[in-house]
Amino acid sequence: MELRNTEKQEHSVVALTIEVSKAEFEAAKDKAFKKAGKNITVPGFRKGKAPRKMIEKLYGEGVFFEEAFNIVYPEAMDMAVEKSGIKPVGRADVDLGDAAEEGGLTIIAKVPVEPEVELGEYKGVEAEKETVKVLAADVKAELNRLAQRNARTETVDRKAKKNDTVDIDFDGSVDGVPFEGGKAEHHALTLGSGAFIPGFEDQLIGCKAGDEKDVVVTFPEQYHAEELAGKTAVFKCKVHKVEETILPEIDDEFAKDVSDTCETLDDLKKEISDRLKKERQEAADHAFEEKVLDNVIAGMKADIPEAMFENQIDTIVQDFSYRVQMQGMKLEQYLQMTGMDVQQFRGMFREQAERQVKTRLVLQKVAELENIAISDKEIEDEYAKMAEQYGMDVEKVKSVVAAEALADDLKIANALELIKKNAKAKKADKKKTEAAAEEA
Repeated sequence: MELRNTEKQEHSVVALTIEVSKAEFEAAKDKAFKKAGKNITVPGFRKGKAPRKMIEKLYGEGVFFEEAFNIVYPEAMDMAVEKSGIKPVGRADVDLGDAAEEGGLTIIAKVPVEPEVELGEYKGVEAEKETVKVLAADVKAELNRLAQRNARTETVDRKAKKNDTVDIDFDGSVDGVPFEGGKAEHHALTLGSGAFIPGFEDQLIGCKAGDEKDVVVTFPEQYHAEELAGKTAVFKCKVHKVEETILPEIDDEFAKDVSDTCETLDDLKKEISDRLKKERQEAADHAFEEKVLDNVIAGMKADIPEAMFENQIDTIVQDFSYRVQMQGMKLEQYLQMTGMDVQQFRGMFREQAERQVKTRLVLQKVAELENIAISDKEIEDEYAKMAEQYGMDVEKVKSVVAAEALADDLKIANALELIKKNAKAKKADKKKTEAAAEEA
């Protein structure tokens, strides 16, 4: 077999023309006959004992063609890929052309390959970066959240107020007819939480233990249960008890209770401030990195084959499926629950997959342009780090992760660091930042 022609086509597809000689294809047909012929019955012969020519005469010359093609194709493609030097990124679209030799075979394989990539600027790329601040009000808000988490409840003998928790039975009906989900016993409801239909909680303010009350509410027009949307309902309620939420005093003792390292409230405030600053700085750094990459990607020119996006979606879906299985559910069940078909589900990840593919292509090109190389020591150090991280023996990690793949990942990581190191930060537009904060 021989690679006759290599032709670049649009959308990063390469057409490989492969010639398989008559002798090679005849040998493949013999193998196909030995494999499939034993299951073929021909009148006058015991099953599997008829000669190949007799079977072809009875069932047609092409009876073993498909099986013979399947035998010869993998070897032919391996040869063509090696000789052409291409890097396939998906399955080939195969056609058969006119054979150069009668009885031979011409295979035209259109193979999606890694695209040629051109980059714009990738050093000194400018992007907005938020200046991190932690205000006294931020620390106070965090202290209040800590106080809420460490609050205790106490049963009180008085009328319920906003923010109290009431233990109630309720039984709802519309036009005197009960509806599904409208009944419960000993339900704990915090008044003012907004957990129930608008107006429900307000009507229980002023009730005390032992009180019974009819709460009348109207379901919203856009309610999730269509049969109740816009309808007026009556809930017969009985209050069993009223509980008050008692917040702890925010003082030195509180600081000791909520932190293992703080002795005073001032210590706790500093700890909170430092933590918030670190979290916000990490978030700002990550957002800056994403904007820089967006700018580099925007300057990239590459005719990316669809196969690369589909392969990345496959990877994302496989990872999602694994995580769902860890929760005791199959992906098919998840799709049934969400009412999505496979194509809709895959479509959810399209944008994510496109960005991941483009990011990797950008970083691969930067590594190439900058001649980034990975030493044997760097690979060994990374293996050791992975072994420690996953609690595995180093040799076991090596058997799972190929050194070449690991080196490629390290090149990409170094390319990203190079882009980040050379990037230029500019102050974020204050109006945009305030608008984004309001939207959030």
